Amino acid sequence: MKRLLTIADRATLLSLKLLCAANILFLISFLVIMALATGRARAEMPACTGHDMMAEMQKSDPAGLAAIRVEADKTLNGKGLLWKVEKDGRTSYLFGTMHLTDPRVTSLTPAARKAFDASDTVVIETTDVLDKARMMAALMAKPELTMFTDATTLTSLLPQGEVESVNKALDARGIPPASVTKMKPWILSAMLALPACEVARQSAGAPVLDVKLADDAKAAGKSVEGLETAVSQLEAMASLPMDFHVRGLVDTLKLGNRIDDVIETMIALYVKGDTGTFWPLFKAALPSEGQDEAGYAAFEEAMIKTRNKTMVERAEPIFQRSKAFMAVGALHLPGPEGLIELFRKDGYTVTVADL
Repeated sequence: MKRLLTIADRATLLSLKLLCAANILFLISFLVIMALATGRARAEMPACTGHDMMAEMQKSDPAGLAAIRVEADKTLNGKGLLWKVEKDGRTSYLFGTMHLTDPRVTSLTPAARKAFDASDTVVIETTDVLDKARMMAALMAKPELTMFTDATTLTSLLPQGEVESVNKALDARGIPPASVTKMKPWILSAMLALPACEVARQSAGAPVLDVKLADDAKAAGKSVEGLETAVSQLEAMASLPMDFHVRGLVDTLKLGNRIDDVIETMIALYVKGDTGTFWPLFKAALPSEGQDEAGYAAFEEAMIKTRNKTMVERAEPIFQRSKAFMAVGALHLPGPEGLIELFRKDGYTVTVADL
């Protein structure tokens, strides 16, 4: 297939794994905005500039796009954001989110709104981010999860020959390299993975979808529960090999402004409920050389598979006592080890409710 949408000459799927981590780790939005809180002030709200790569391929490479769609169709449970979860006469709902403030993301479909309104409990990944004091206390208790607490610096971990290019890329984004030298590379990657327009909206106080759902639930008198703690989410990211994080940072910087296209494409797929297309698209659009299969396996185990099992274990008691609306990152839903299949293996009937 013609690679007409190469995102960056030397970029690999590693950076895309970390970009997707930003959309399966709810906590990351809080950390990014906290890290940028003392950054330069923005005189105006910047425009979103990303382009939908799927729309571009429809014109430039329809055959390649058709091949991507064939592969995406093989993804188990890869269509739909809202799923009805039933067992023993009780009905709850599972809903996939993106941890963004984009109005296309935060506007629920009529079906999702109806399911939300019918619930008495709203479940999100972690409620820690709803309480800034508790969030800060959790971070201060384990600073080693987000910062280097020994003599290590980011510069000391960068590959030889990459220091200058990384520093230039940071300067170009208004981030003084000296200000982030003790920051763990995955947090910096997350900062760089958000388009300027998204950072500006969050900095101005716009809530990401998950927070909006929690706020709406409280206003409606519903209870709000979490499946994870802030520390457990941080530990999942911190458990990945450091060289995996460092290479991810370097590759993310090399993507440059094309990151905006990646995020725009993810949003376009999300609003269609097309979660099964994410990876087939990116694998087709990016070079395959230099992939870190061991790193990918560690990523999927720590960030998706293990967390999915924990989410199901902690959600089931809630489902048994209430009508729940469970909202978690959409990339947790599909696949043989996604939430939908895990609930089915535990005896639940799970059916798509928004297609």
